[in-house]
Amino acid sequence: MADEVSKAQVAQPGGDTIFGKIIRKEIPAKVFYEDDQCIAFHDIAPQAPTHFLVVPKKPIDQLSKAEDSDAALLGHLIIVAKKCAAQVGLSKGYRLVVNEGPDGGQSVYHIHIHVLGGRQMEWPPG
Repeated sequence: MADEVSKAQVAQPGGDTIFGKIIRKEIPAKVFYEDDQCIAFHDIAPQAPTHFLVVPKKPIDQLSKAEDSDAALLGHLIIVAKKCAAQVGLSKGYRLVVNEGPDGGQSVYHIHIHVLGGRQMEWPPG
């Protein structure tokens, strides 16, 4: 966790990201869902028994930079997260997380939804 906080403090928006490379199939990922707008794959450093990401193919740096015209895409990401959560068996619940900026723990500047489940989530989250 501290490593992600450290990464978030130095991460900068702009340029290509690891998610862009995954979307273009330049680097491997455990992809289990893809459509014309987004992709879902398992996180390489899971923070819960089930932890996957839903990433739009359109590179939006961060939530605060999203525009009104992105509303349908952002809604689509949440619906895909719901469908994928059911697909991987998260019937008892799950948590959706979008990190925003350095204090929000954003270490990759390509908006994405973390879906975490398979255990009891704590509150407050951190």
